[in-house]
Amino acid sequence: MDENILEKLDLHQLGRELQQARTKRGLTQADAAQILNVARTTITAIEKGERRIKPDELIKLARAYGRPVNDFTRPRPSIEPFQVQFRGPYLRIMDENEEIKKYIDELEDLSRDYLELEQITNSPLVKKYPNEYTIKGLRVDQAAEDVANQERKRLGLGDGPIPLLRDILEQDVGLRIFYLPIQPSQYSAMYLYDHDLGGCIGVNRLHPEARRRWSLAHDYGHFLVHRFNPTMFIINNYQRIPQNEQFADCFAACFLMPASGLTMRFNDIRKTKEKIVVADLCMLAHFYGVSVEALTVRLEDLKLIPTGIWERLQQGKFKVREAQAQLGLGEIQCEDSKLPIRYLNLAVVAFGQGLITEGQLSHYLRVDRLEARNIVESLRRHISQESGSSTEIEFNLTESING
Repeated sequence: MDENILEKLDLHQLGRELQQARTKRGLTQADAAQILNVARTTITAIEKGERRIKPDELIKLARAYGRPVNDFTRPRPSIEPFQVQFRGPYLRIMDENEEIKKYIDELEDLSRDYLELEQITNSPLVKKYPNEYTIKGLRVDQAAEDVANQERKRLGLGDGPIPLLRDILEQDVGLRIFYLPIQPSQYSAMYLYDHDLGGCIGVNRLHPEARRRWSLAHDYGHFLVHRFNPTMFIINNYQRIPQNEQFADCFAACFLMPASGLTMRFNDIRKTKEKIVVADLCMLAHFYGVSVEALTVRLEDLKLIPTGIWERLQQGKFKVREAQAQLGLGEIQCEDSKLPIRYLNLAVVAFGQGLITEGQLSHYLRVDRLEARNIVESLRRHISQESGSSTEIEFNLTESING
């Protein structure tokens, strides 16, 4: 490594980068000192920017931290490490704590790379954020309806279904949204906020689209009302649901299924038949891009169907997926790539203009070089084209839900 490169670096910035990389790796200063065969005070001085690191020392630490050397030698956006609050009285064993931490780190790294690509290509993200909503003094359901209605009006969504929620939140709001394969499965989404990055959401890619949409809307509710409180959305995790979680869930229902539009469509169905049956719920849920459970509970809350219908369906062991298949309901339209389309485009533009190398492109896209080339060609072609058990199920589907 050329020593001149290190001489040009901001020592304090480099020290912070090394400290963050070390802590993410779960290493102490004593561990780092042992790697370099130096005193712990030497590591302290390096991380404080009081002592210039040597090329061979940086190479050793980068290798130990699982990072390429150029992560520390090239100019990168400086952000504060994310501190995620795991909501609810959930005690995680140590192994699971370490497992979920890697996803938090990945979301942080991806969001930072996104900002870096914007700086490289001089393409800043347009953040169309509303002011943080104040809901103090309002009942949770009233607050959720009010905020959801205001946001729908602000975004010009009317009172119908939202076809591609991820696109709306990325393009019309300016959130950074990534779909990550998060394990264990009860982790649905992570919401994080940084002054420079803005709002960042990591959604569990392993979940069906209806649940991913709910997670997105849920965490968007937190962004609108509890913007500066990073959180982890954990399913079925509460003995007593905290008020901020009640709001986020209620907001998701109101935002995805606005009362006026849902009531009108439900009444249109009721006018044409004597009884509303389970098949109607399945089709209406698919229309709104939500789960049958979410749609049924929303209808119960709006007093459009009797309370307890969903519990009755559960007790009857209603099989949602089989019912949807019998009705011929296809997959909900979605954009489920790990990286946002804009992120991909910025990486391809940066590579096409010679601003990043093929190796850097591969890093940004989180694929090997061959796959990176394939993605570049695919996006270029796209841009070019743009320019030039039946009986039981049948019984369940026709079961009356009018009480």
